[in-house]
Amino acid sequence: MNVRRAGESALLVEVADLGSVLALSAAFRDEAIEGVLEVVPAARTVLLLCDPDASSLDAVADSVRRIRPSDHRPWLEEVVEIPVSYDGPDTEDVVSLTGMSRQQLIDWHTGATWHVAFSGFAPGFGYLVTDDARSIPRKDTPRTTVPAGSVGLAGEFSGVYPRASPGGWQLIGRTAVTLLDVAADPPTLLRPGIEVRFVDQT
Repeated sequence: MNVRRAGESALLVEVADLGSVLALSAAFRDEAIEGVLEVVPAARTVLLLCDPDASSLDAVADSVRRIRPSDHRPWLEEVVEIPVSYDGPDTEDVVSLTGMSRQQLIDWHTGATWHVAFSGFAPGFGYLVTDDARSIPRKDTPRTTVPAGSVGLAGEFSGVYPRASPGGWQLIGRTAVTLLDVAADPPTLLRPGIEVRFVDQT
């Protein structure tokens, strides 16, 4: 674990892999560190936004280094169900890439236990991981517009586009669930640590 400054009031914690990110994020969730205002996990790093009026960043960094991530459970108890119509435009491409039938693809995606590892790319977009991951390559040429609610696969991740945006994920379905509502509290449905279950409504 490498802890270094990121500007005047933040620390960037660099770790070896996504599993380490998940464990470290859980530790920060369970153990309040004085001076840390917000924890932002990513694929290989955790950004800590700190109170500029609190103790020095060096003191916060020392507290971070004393944490034992392995003592913490990475996932929350909260579960979100997302109904999906599995009629995405890339379904047949994914079937060809994986060797699964269309029904096997649906059974895998709905049967796997997914969790939000981190958020990124766009507000409300959660990168979902599962122990039963399949490596799905991104599209060679990204789309200029992906409709809101599109359910996709890329690499080891699954995800749902909260708004229409460009994107290069393989689209296998769609949902009508609202993932981002700036007037709600919290505004995002898929937050790090939450379990996600996809339900076939094709």
